[in-house]
Amino acid sequence: MSGDDRQNEEDRQSELARAHKERQAKRAAEQTGNARRNTFIGAGVAVVLVAGGIFAATTLVNRDAVPEPVAADSSASPSASASTGVLPDPSPSPTRTGPVSCTYKRDDTVPNKFVGLPPKKPNMKWKKMTIALNQGTVVVDLMTDAAPCAINSINFLSKKKFYDDMKCHRLVTPDVSGVHMLQCGDPQAKADGKNPTDGQGTAGYVYGDENIDIPLGKGVVFMTQPGEAAGQNNSQFAFSLSDENLQIGAGYSVIGMVSEGMDTLLGLARSGQDLIVNEADITGDGGTTAPKNPVIIKKITFS
Repeated sequence: MSGDDRQNEEDRQSELARAHKERQAKRAAEQTGNARRNTFIGAGVAVVLVAGGIFAATTLVNRDAVPEPVAADSSASPSASASTGVLPDPSPSPTRTGPVSCTYKRDDTVPNKFVGLPPKKPNMKWKKMTIALNQGTVVVDLMTDAAPCAINSINFLSKKKFYDDMKCHRLVTPDVSGVHMLQCGDPQAKADGKNPTDGQGTAGYVYGDENIDIPLGKGVVFMTQPGEAAGQNNSQFAFSLSDENLQIGAGYSVIGMVSEGMDTLLGLARSGQDLIVNEADITGDGGTTAPKNPVIIKKITFS
């Protein structure tokens, strides 16, 4: 082999090594970024709009790797009443052509407290979910026909006492984050406004999207997941506390509307002065803004 050939071969090997190193670095960065975004958007529901009016601009999960969607008709028409705290007219309920079956997929890629997988067959008779907080009681009128698998999941976890004595890890007001909501459901959360992994924790499984056409107006209760994700619903859910959140649009699995206790929720924080503000929450670098006066779920029951 001539000197030029040897040099060319060395250059080629060097280029291959460099490209390999870049790919490794990219994969590592993507994994780190996904964990960070799970904290920010999974727990924070896309507050990127504060910085530039852009909601969930980056795809955060591999859509080819999402679990099977639930075998239920998850369509639901948006309603103008969704932003008023009034449950939309249930008359156009999805037409059922057979038994409803739900698919739940084990996922231990994030911090979790696994207590088992919910049953595949949901109870379609649930009408209300009552959440006893340390600061009052909230009642949610459920959209069971449109979101049976999400409601089935929360009911299963509540029977396992998964939510008992759990701190709600994120509370934000418009003056802090541009949106207004309370988020709960991370079993690992410290809710101290400092813990960088608050918002990443789940029940150790994921499931498909349902009832995603309703905008997040005041009173809407919905499941959260990493921004622009699909089929990554878990144990975390949130209460939309004002029509400020209509700018987020739709796309999250809505399970119902607050029918009692809205005053309790609105009294949790009047402004950023009532919060432990986490700047990393606002920028998307991890952790969550939390209430100074802890919000704790005592028990969740269904009827």
